[in-house]
Amino acid sequence: MKRRDFVGVMGAAAAGSTLLPSMLRAGEFGAGAASLKRIGLETYSVRDKMKADPDGTLRAIRAMGYTDVELLWSFDNFGRTTAQVKAVLASTGLKAPSAHIAPEILLKDWNKSLDTAKELGHDSLIVPSLPKETDTSLDAWRVWADRFNTAGEAARRVGLWLAFHNEPNHMKAIAHQVPYDLFVSLIDVGLVRLQLDVGNMIAGGGDPQEYLKKYEARYHSFHLKDMVADRSHDTELGTGIFNAKSFLAAVKNLDKKPVYVEQEGSKDSMARCTSSRGWNIRRFRTHASRGLIHVMRSASTPAR
Repeated sequence: MKRRDFVGVMGAAAAGSTLLPSMLRAGEFGAGAASLKRIGLETYSVRDKMKADPDGTLRAIRAMGYTDVELLWSFDNFGRTTAQVKAVLASTGLKAPSAHIAPEILLKDWNKSLDTAKELGHDSLIVPSLPKETDTSLDAWRVWADRFNTAGEAARRVGLWLAFHNEPNHMKAIAHQVPYDLFVSLIDVGLVRLQLDVGNMIAGGGDPQEYLKKYEARYHSFHLKDMVADRSHDTELGTGIFNAKSFLAAVKNLDKKPVYVEQEGSKDSMARCTSSRGWNIRRFRTHASRGLIHVMRSASTPAR
């Protein structure tokens, strides 16, 4: 993506689109609240642009003001080699604290994958979902918990973490038991971490705030994704039913835990990720770097 194309996207967003909404305001969290000094983008949000021009899209993401990205090994990093990804991260200044990987990677060449993760500067490799047999079988979840513990132990030996990300169907009970809760009970807290996708938790019928309380010590990164009232699909951050302000205020040591914005269903992925209906990423980061969480309301959109 050329710089002028990116500027055009930015201009279109500012001129007429409904921008991702305001959810964070300086001082709203009160005394003792953690500051969010870095903000990431899950690259699945811009998968269309990444497929067409991965390097240019990463540069545009950085130009928006994002500091971090979460890569997608499950998409083969959009056809880029490890060396190419490393080079564009270095040239833009973007960090990639984590990547999503297919679960099968745990079973094949795992040690090689850990070496690649270290080369790209990842702290964590995160499995976003499990094979279809886990939709109906608790025993399948038990098998995968054992596999996670084994792979997690190998990751810890080289200073990395294996983590698990929740999908909506993980909350669907099997034999009167929520498989996600079973899985968390079986994985070793010292070997495997959790990534909480708040939108997926809501879509599955769960309450992200309650799960944060339930497994607070185990969540070490987050996807910020809002949902419409009937929980059928996601929407721009701040326009749905997710209370981001309350949620982030409850996260302990927030500034040490990667936070990624994610927009799955947007028609114009780059414009939607540029700024929210009130949340301007660039100005957000400017204030956040001074230890504040700041929200800018879009001049084109009235406050709600």
